[in-house]
Amino acid sequence: MTNIDTLIHAKWVIPVEEEPDLEPTPDLTTSSVVYNDYAVAIDKGRIVELLPSTEARQKYQANETHQLLNHALLPGLINTHGHAAMTLMRGLADDLPLMTWLHDYIWPIEAKWTNNDFVYDGSLIACAEMLRGGTTCFTDMYFFPEEVARAAEKANIRAMLGLIVIDFPSAYAQDAEEYIEKGLALHDQLRGNALIKTSFAPHAPYTVADEALIKINTLAEELDIPIQIHLHETEDEVNQAVVTTGKRPIQRLQELGLLSSRLIAVHMTQLNDDEIETLTTQGVHIAHCPESNLKLASGFCPVQKLTDAGINVALGTDGAASNNDLDMFSEMRTAALVAKAVAKDASAVSAGQALRMATINGAKALGLDNEIGSLLAGKAADIIAVDFSAIETMPMYHPISQLVYAANRQQVSDVWVAGKHVIKQHTLTTLDTEHLCKTAQQWQEKIAPSHNT
Repeated sequence: MTNIDTLIHAKWVIPVEEEPDLEPTPDLTTSSVVYNDYAVAIDKGRIVELLPSTEARQKYQANETHQLLNHALLPGLINTHGHAAMTLMRGLADDLPLMTWLHDYIWPIEAKWTNNDFVYDGSLIACAEMLRGGTTCFTDMYFFPEEVARAAEKANIRAMLGLIVIDFPSAYAQDAEEYIEKGLALHDQLRGNALIKTSFAPHAPYTVADEALIKINTLAEELDIPIQIHLHETEDEVNQAVVTTGKRPIQRLQELGLLSSRLIAVHMTQLNDDEIETLTTQGVHIAHCPESNLKLASGFCPVQKLTDAGINVALGTDGAASNNDLDMFSEMRTAALVAKAVAKDASAVSAGQALRMATINGAKALGLDNEIGSLLAGKAADIIAVDFSAIETMPMYHPISQLVYAANRQQVSDVWVAGKHVIKQHTLTTLDTEHLCKTAQQWQEKIAPSHNT
């Protein structure tokens, strides 16, 4: 027998991408595959093999063996857009339009309170929430990204940190040049980090000038890292851009050279057919944040139309200040349901598509699809277990449909990141949730008196 670190047996294994030499059972409603009574073998943080449990018991001797016989194993979910520290502003300014929300509430609060401690504490709370809900990798865009890195390392969660750039001064930097300098220093500091990578994160076309965008694009090409940017988030944004520059934002970014396969365009609720064709030609990825878009009345991303055009669409939650949670299960369900209404087609964005958006599509957008996003031999062992024994997910006809349309994040029982067991039977092994709750309460007591609701 072969000695390995971990062997996980489960009733169902949902690889998202199937091994070419296996014969999976199709999940008839999703055009995806499910392996029944299978095991995942893990060693040194990586997936060794997916195989029937009967064969696994004969082939492998594991240091740890887990029998999850009412569970489905699937890749860890990938949250491709968010602002982790903003968990400390959850519920602070609800039911407001985007620009009112930003100008009158969020930006003034950030100006008063954002510092190293705010970002570290808020990010640590976010990491705990995401891990508990089955998210094993997240993308961030916020000030003091060094503190987000520190929080992610403590939590043992995978992260793609945005090197924030904005023309406005903040407690973090005074101008675009200083933001870029600090971002480059962090990128150098994180070289070789197995779990934490970087991307440039210019906030939006309306907050970053041409000169800085050109420089960011050049540096991103030199460093071979992605760029993420809020783009075409609202109708007002597009209209104001036309008034100010004479161009829609996508046209401006195209002329500046930013539209490419390294760009992750966030939101994208305002698109015409010519722009969709341009995005397809340039290989741009989209981070779709349906619940934040709904809550801020930003508009509807035409997901099925984009998918039909061959554009890679991934999922994000956005920040807890505009969502108000970091729940990728809820995001999958909302994405599928809203897409059907927008397309006026009940077959649009199937459960299988929604799951891909939350896993392998996110990995592709981040340039990490050789490492994460599906359960394949050789990939990192970022795995979650979902307990299907609850009455809310019974009876069981199609596991992937149940994941998207019936399951919730409370059913995530176990989580592994790079083979490390970070959620064990619903309990965080890397963070103290009681302490984090106290930290959140302390920030509430600081912020609330200065916030006029």
